[in-house]
Amino acid sequence: MRILFGVQGTGNGHISRSRTLARALRARGLEVDYLFSGRPADGYFEMAEFGDYRTFAGITFVSHEGAISGWRTLKGLSPLRFWRDMRALDCRDYDLVISDFEPLSAHAARRWGKPSLTISHQASFDWPIPRWGESGFNRQLMRHFAPVCQSLGLHWFHFGQPLLPPIIDPIAQAHDNQQILVYLPFEQTEAIAALLSRFNQQRFVCFHPAIRSASQWRNIAFEPQARESFKQVLAGCRGVITNGGFELASEALMLGKKLLVKPLGGQFEQLTNAKTLELMGLARLMDALDANAVRAWLDASAPGQILYPDVAGELAGWLADGAKESVAELSRRLWVRTLFPEEVCDRLSELEGGCPLSSSWLSQVSAFD
Repeated sequence: MRILFGVQGTGNGHISRSRTLARALRARGLEVDYLFSGRPADGYFEMAEFGDYRTFAGITFVSHEGAISGWRTLKGLSPLRFWRDMRALDCRDYDLVISDFEPLSAHAARRWGKPSLTISHQASFDWPIPRWGESGFNRQLMRHFAPVCQSLGLHWFHFGQPLLPPIIDPIAQAHDNQQILVYLPFEQTEAIAALLSRFNQQRFVCFHPAIRSASQWRNIAFEPQARESFKQVLAGCRGVITNGGFELASEALMLGKKLLVKPLGGQFEQLTNAKTLELMGLARLMDALDANAVRAWLDASAPGQILYPDVAGELAGWLADGAKESVAELSRRLWVRTLFPEEVCDRLSELEGGCPLSSSWLSQVSAFD
């Protein structure tokens, strides 16, 4: 089987997830070509896993001072270039096109009449799951941005729907480094420094796309984006302060790290992620960079570790076998092997009574002490 895999390059989470899946697909002997869109070609880093990948401009959502900027996003759009790139993307030799919320590959697959599927967190919004701040425009955007034949949605819990657990790069726990990991790529570094410097007894390590070389300022170490050093800090940190992206939160939950989440303004997906984590008792939420919220969170304990199965390996096997098993059965098998902290299960049990979803939505919850 020959696969074209399109990855949304706007956020590092999509790339991290696809990197994990790329290893699993290779282990199954599947031939995969990768394309990325959504950021400049020189903005990608540590991409060896993807071989001779291609990059395109695609469609980028532009943020400014911690919020999506509609004007800057519209100004950066080039529909004619997107149309030309889509027309030039030859899919005739591929058996399947996979899109991780990447529009170019999805629209090209439709043009060539090729089977296509998405493996993404965004696909979970195709189902009736808890959500906040969604507008009619958001619904249409999710539906038409990267249209495919079949959707495989990823989420922290199934909510009674045929969703899959997160795809997570295995990270071994490390010795406590007494640090807090900070990843707020949409915030200004000056604002981050002003906030964190108030807590001079706590050491912070801040990774940020605006940082070009490592530096130290008071109690804050600023680091450029680098996956391996990021993973090392994450493995040993005491907690994570981040925006409402899906992948880093998933890694933190798998390691049992406490989370403080500041969602990107104007982005309903990030708001929904933050509210969902709060709903499940897995994170605390702050609407703005708030010293009081940070202070309360630093004194709080972690909710516990979630043990998710090897979703990447299972998906690679499912694809290699021709996707004969139904998505509903694949979902059931994976959630049965997922273990939540008992306090999280208790929280979900409390929610079930007032939840508009199916009364059997907790039937696949497993807990451990």
